[in-house]
Amino acid sequence: MTGRYKAYSEYKDSGVEWLKLLPSTWQVLKVKFLLKNGSEGIKIGPFGSALKLEDMVEKGIRVYGQENIIKRDFTLGKRFISQTKYKDMKVYTAEAGDILITMMGTSGKCQVVPENADLGIIDSHLLKLRTNSKILPELFRLLVDEAQEIKDQISKQGKGSIMLGLNSSIVKELEFPLPSIEEQTQILCFLDHETAKIDDLIAKQEKLIELLKEKRQAVISHAVTKGLNPDSPMKNSGVVWLGEVPEHWVVCCLKHIKGKEKGSFVDGPFGSNLKSEHFVDDGDVYVIESNFATTGMLDTSKLKTISVAHFETISRSETKEGAIILAKIGARYGMNSILPCLPHKAVVSGNCLSLKINEKTMDVLYCHQLLTHLKQEGAMDDGVNVTAQPALSLGQLNNLPFLSPPQKEQSEIASFIQQRDESFSILINKAIKLIELSKERKTALISAVLTGKIDVLDWSTS
Repeated sequence: MTGRYKAYSEYKDSGVEWLKLLPSTWQVLKVKFLLKNGSEGIKIGPFGSALKLEDMVEKGIRVYGQENIIKRDFTLGKRFISQTKYKDMKVYTAEAGDILITMMGTSGKCQVVPENADLGIIDSHLLKLRTNSKILPELFRLLVDEAQEIKDQISKQGKGSIMLGLNSSIVKELEFPLPSIEEQTQILCFLDHETAKIDDLIAKQEKLIELLKEKRQAVISHAVTKGLNPDSPMKNSGVVWLGEVPEHWVVCCLKHIKGKEKGSFVDGPFGSNLKSEHFVDDGDVYVIESNFATTGMLDTSKLKTISVAHFETISRSETKEGAIILAKIGARYGMNSILPCLPHKAVVSGNCLSLKINEKTMDVLYCHQLLTHLKQEGAMDDGVNVTAQPALSLGQLNNLPFLSPPQKEQSEIASFIQQRDESFSILINKAIKLIELSKERKTALISAVLTGKIDVLDWSTS
């Protein structure tokens, strides 16, 4: 990591196992020596019995919890206590400059209370620390939140703890490498400047990914509803989410493009006909569930299976290679994937549908792409049963407006979309990789500076 950065001119033995060398002017101190004396230095949030649900009011003194620390936002949350209750809870006040650390779940997340934070107290899942003059609160936060060496200490000490999560004893025993306050200030300025540049690069790549996804969807939407010939005469489809379509295309319903054979469009068995008790190890019939429809990923070794005997009782829900599997229930209803060739028979579960198209007139890949477009345009929302959670029905989908271009044209459109999709995927994956590398570089830079591997004393923005 040193690369374009310089190391310190002189180092010494750190005296600790996890860090071999330390700049000669630095020292290693345990956290307990960096806190103010007594209970002011470290405070665990109130026990549950001291702060109950019935103590909460609509407006008043804010109660800070783990979400504020994890999301780095002190405006989140709707928990408040009255002024009267606050008088009893005053020792738990989170003041500007205090360091708050999460103790349970995602333990070890850390934030400094900002100057503009509302007056508030910590809850039972937070640990509050007030530092003395030996360390700046923001450097403390960086060490806990960003330095891998400190995270490793937390992990190692946590394994020997009786209670799950972080506690005050673990925190007090953490060892920090520390320069002078003046050098800490310089380190913070350097890291703020350098990490801001990395964060800006990451933000630009994230924006690029969103733009590429939008562009990809626009290309798909245009191709499946307008075709590839820009000079083709157009007509009004009569359907809002289809708009104008090529004049020679047929506007129809989904039921007109499904296969003619029985069982071409089926849902899964009723709940009582396919329960956990019906699943067997190494069965001869696969159960295809909605996670395949929503992700397109299928690992046969992880599929649930049933016996041939039970399959005979629910064979109406059989699905085969080339069928379009649609998610039936939940927020992602309508998403779909094409079922590949499987070594055994298969049925769809109750949370998805199986559509076998008429391959004499339709291209399955085009149908998959058009269905994806219709889902994203909200075409499947009308008539969705929302009594419990959103759910599609065969009857509703049978009447879904659909398009039927000449089959040769469907295949050309599907091939075009595949090629463009691959191009977009390459660009998106490059951006994702750059984000990952940038995050790794940021982490490495912070750790290197905080542990004295990089000398920033002479650094300036000029």
